[in-house]
Order: sequence, then structure tokens, then C-alpha cells
Amino acid sequence: MDPIILHDWSAFAIRWLHVVTAIAWIGSSFYFIALDLGLQKAPGLPEGAHGEEWQVHGGGFYHITKYLVAPARMPEHLTWFKWESYATWLTGVAMLAVLYWAQSELFLIDPAKWALAPWQAILISAGSLVVGWVIYDFLCKSPLGENPTTLMVLLFVLLVVMAWGYDQVFTGRAALLHLGAFTATIMTANVAMIIIPNQRIVVRDLKAGRKPDPKYGKIAKLRSTHNNYLTLPVVFLMLSNHYPLAFASRYNWLIAALVFLMGVTIRHFFNTKHARKAWPWWTWGVTVALFLACVWLSSLGTQRLPAEERLTPAQARLTADPHFEQVRDIVLGRCSMCHAAEPSWDGIATAPRRIVLETDAQIARAAREIFVQSGLTDAMPPANVSFMEPEERAAIRAWFASGARG
Repeated sequence: MDPIILHDWSAFAIRWLHVVTAIAWIGSSFYFIALDLGLQKAPGLPEGAHGEEWQVHGGGFYHITKYLVAPARMPEHLTWFKWESYATWLTGVAMLAVLYWAQSELFLIDPAKWALAPWQAILISAGSLVVGWVIYDFLCKSPLGENPTTLMVLLFVLLVVMAWGYDQVFTGRAALLHLGAFTATIMTANVAMIIIPNQRIVVRDLKAGRKPDPKYGKIAKLRSTHNNYLTLPVVFLMLSNHYPLAFASRYNWLIAALVFLMGVTIRHFFNTKHARKAWPWWTWGVTVALFLACVWLSSLGTQRLPAEERLTPAQARLTADPHFEQVRDIVLGRCSMCHAAEPSWDGIATAPRRIVLETDAQIARAAREIFVQSGLTDAMPPANVSFMEPEERAAIRAWFASGARG
């Protein structure tokens, strides 16, 4: 079996699993936030109960009671909501490795910003996720943690700084993707290292007959609230790699900052609604204004594309291959009207996925994508709008087979 085919199907399977687990995590997170905000005081509640909620779903009725600490007698069985979070993060890291680390010279490294070796780019990528959690956790455990509003503002500042920093190092596509991974790492670490351990402490104390310290619940609630407000921006950042106007614009880091504010306004509306308070309709006006600001920023121009790129030994082999001259003519004739620094195809403002195919170096750098998209499959050109012939696709396959594997 061709390793390229195996790699791409593995990436597809991981992405599929990542999306499924993310749906489970986000769904349970939104559900419990809504449930918690909708709890009502009622006469006859058991001792220690904070509130109750009646719900109907699937043809049945559910009566839910929440205890701030725990009931007088611990149940034999407890369902812990954690694996949705863990699985989402693990599959996300697997995707990061398969798509960005394994193809770092195409998707991760931008020589015009910083001519990194693949191992250096991967080290920065992985290390930034760890450093981000350490800084965030330090802020939460500092005296600032007693002021939730100040802490949220500092978290926003941290995210904006990281958005700008990633854009100084990586491609625009990788910058926003890494900002999403950075945020998701904080969210999962909150679950794995704070929320679940604190709940386990409470359970142990109850089973031992000790009165649990309410601070553990307070800390867990703070981290859970952060996760709630970060969820929607993370989804946007994970989808952004499909939309060049988001990731390849000059101000992509500022667009990301505005998206985090949109996450706050949208969640504020729904959190207030679920708490059965007056619906803050003004939040939708603010959200629309922020979105229009993102659209405007994306129209101010693209990031500077590299005028020239260094060739790795493997890329140099591709340009020296006997088939290269023919393939270059095919690419320039069939692909470069869209994949250009200034696309000539109507309706396309920036090169799709920011892949420019105008020079020998650019074509060699994108060899694998050209092979998969136009040689191995007929995904590109889309709907074959530039009429690429079967013989031309065969030439691309021959070039990649002799050059890339030589």
C-alpha cells in the first residue's frame, strides 16, 4: 500500500475521531452549564441540595437535583465526565503531529518569517502548549484568582499575545491552528489537573466521614467557567484553516482576538438565558459588529508571501528530476491562476490554503499536495475547471514517484 495513501487516510480517520469526541465534549459542557444556571429552589429539597431541574427528552421525564458538596450518603456509582475532554485533546495532538509536524516544511514553517529546521519548528509548537498552561495555571493560583473578571481579562491578553507570537513564527494557517491547540490545551488541563482531582478530593473526604472543603468546588467552578467561554473561539480556530481570509490575512492575529470577544458575547447571552434572567439582546449587536470588523480586517491585504524559498535536498531532487520541466508547465498552466501571489481567477482574493505555485521552489515545496490533489486524485483543479488532462496527471505521478522517492 502506498504510504501517501495510508498517511492521508490515517489523517482522515484521526480528524473524524477528533470531531466526534469534540462534539461529545462541547455538548456535555454546554449541557451542564445550562443545567447549572437553570436550577431552581423548591420546597422539599433534600438536605444539602442546592436546586432542582425537571427536563423532558426522548419520551421521558428527568428530575435532577444538585448538591453543592454531596448528598448525605454517597451513591455506589458516579459518572465522571472527563474522557470526552481527554479524547478530544489526544486526537487533536495526533492531528497536529500528522498534518503539521509530519509536513512541517509545507504547513508549519514560513521561511519569510523564520527559516526554521523542522525539528526546531516542532519543538516550538509542542513547547508553546506546555508553557501556555504553566502561565495560565500560575495566574489562576495567584491572588488574581480571587478576582474572576481581572483573571478573564489577563487570559484574553495572554491569548492575544500568543496569537501575535504564533504569527511571527509560523505560517498563517499554522498560527491560528496552534492558537486553537493552545487554548484547547488549557481547557483539557483544567479538566485533567484541576476539576477532576478536586472532585476526587471531595469524594474521598465524604467516604472518610470528613467535611469537604468548599474551596475545591469553587476552584473547579472557576476553571469550568473559563472553559465555557473559550469553547466557541476554539471551534472557530480549528475551522479557520479552511478559510484563507481568516488565516492568511495580514491581521489574522487581530481577527483571532475579536473572535475570542465574540465567544464571550455569545456565551453571555446563552448563560443569561439559561439562568432565566432578562435576555441580553444587545450581545447580538456587539457580536455582529465584531464579526463585521473581522471581515473588514481580512480585506486589508494578505500576509507578505516569500519572494524566494530555500530548497531542502529532497526539494532540490524534485526540481532536478527529468519530469520537472513538464510538471512545472502543467502547474503553471492549470493551477497558477488561483495559486498565485495575486490570483487572476475571479472571486479568489488569496491563494487557496495560501499555497502559491509560481516558482520552482514553491512547486517543489508543495510536491506532495500536488501529487495527492492532482495526480493521485482529481480533487484539483476543482471540477477540473482548467481542463487538466489524464496524461498531465500521469506526468505528475511519474515526477513524484521518481523525484520524491529518489
